[in-house]
Amino acid sequence: MSHGTEKRESWGPYPLILAGAAVGMLVVVIVNPRWGGFVLGAVIMVAAALRFAGYGGQLALRSKKADVITLSVFGFVLVLTSLLLYNNELKALILSLFAP
Repeated sequence: MSHGTEKRESWGPYPLILAGAAVGMLVVVIVNPRWGGFVLGAVIMVAAALRFAGYGGQLALRSKKADVITLSVFGFVLVLTSLLLYNNELKALILSLFAP
């Protein structure tokens, strides 16, 4: 017997992010790993933006601040890595920033 105290589970934007990740993986396998990584990173950054905007749902794992920072950094690193995959000039430029 339900007394109305049950909290409904909210999915929020989780299905959208999951679909985007599936598309990114298909792009990795079918088209090109570089563009697939770019799509996956972009989807993760969209998840960060949605979490920042207050759409939590199943994306809300920790505090809002921790989720946004984690998703943003991971998405940015994935996009940057995918852009560096076949670009030797950009790799040299970034590595020169860290050279003593």
